Amino acid sequence: MTRLVTAIAALLASAGAASAQVRIKDVTDVAGARSNQLFGFGLVVGLDQTGSRSTFTQQTAVDMLQRLGHSTGIFSQLPSESVLRSTSISAVMVVAEIGPFARKGSRIDVTVSALDDARSLQGGTLIFTTLRGADGQVYALAQGPLSVGGFSANAGGGTGVQKNHVNVGRIPGGGIVEKEAPGEVIKNGQATLLLKEPDFNTSRLIAKVVNERFPGTAAAVDPGAVALCPPADPLKSATVFLAEVGLLEVRPDVPARVVFNERTGTVVVGENVSIATAGVSHGNLYIGIGLTPTVSQPAPFSGGVTTVVPQAQVNTAEQRARLIVLPKSTTVGEVSRALNALGVTPRDLISIFQTLKQTGALHAELVIQ
Repeated sequence: MTRLVTAIAALLASAGAASAQVRIKDVTDVAGARSNQLFGFGLVVGLDQTGSRSTFTQQTAVDMLQRLGHSTGIFSQLPSESVLRSTSISAVMVVAEIGPFARKGSRIDVTVSALDDARSLQGGTLIFTTLRGADGQVYALAQGPLSVGGFSANAGGGTGVQKNHVNVGRIPGGGIVEKEAPGEVIKNGQATLLLKEPDFNTSRLIAKVVNERFPGTAAAVDPGAVALCPPADPLKSATVFLAEVGLLEVRPDVPARVVFNERTGTVVVGENVSIATAGVSHGNLYIGIGLTPTVSQPAPFSGGVTTVVPQAQVNTAEQRARLIVLPKSTTVGEVSRALNALGVTPRDLISIFQTLKQTGALHAELVIQ
């Protein structure tokens, strides 16, 4: 464990020293260039007896067939020859995302999820399904065979094996755009960059870098937005201008942050985390439980037999605590080396960081996942 913590400390130190610039397009989004979510309700057919047996699904299939001009019913409602008794169908929800610049006739990926008690969608085919937006209008149509990233096998008697989720599948390119949802990136001759991580200094740096390349075209509006005014150049469109701006590099100002994942014991320390001078004493309580066999001898003439009875023994011992002085640190490497000197595990680091924060010695934001 000590070697693992040492390796993590070395990796963090090298990552902090090698902090490089990134492209503006990787830390910002263009206002107006957003995707829209679509959803729909449909039927999957062709399942190998793994479909739903619910009345809800059977009725949905009957309704679809009646819209196609076929007269039929459900067995439980109409005990005749013209009934539907199928376990090869499943009622599903279909979701997709349409990009801001998707044109009519473009294809999009769709995700299909079972809505009923179907055991698996493997081998099924989605029947013609309309996909609507939040405004209720139809933006795409979906249909095609499903690709399920898993399998399920049953040997009867309730025993079986399953890998991954078999009630969710995807249809790559299974949706066709019928109505465009164009994005509007230029409004009144101005575009806006939205920062993915709002920060005053990062917003200022982006405006500075853009103005160095295109003088007088950028201004930091607030921590989350930078306004751009494309130059009046007849040889350069707004699309070309935004493309060149996106390729410019900037070094974003990363906030001092320590992120904990208590479920996995993962600790990630940001580059700008610093610790004021503090003394830390850390000792673990060791608890050991063992069984010692003892012989139980019965009383004379009692008719009993000699038996071996285990006796539980509980021992507690506290490891010798060491008081270590953490000097004032300015880099993540120094923080890692100082805490690594304690020889603690990642879960112990969580407790130490929380205690340092309470004393005011840790200058960083704590994020617990």
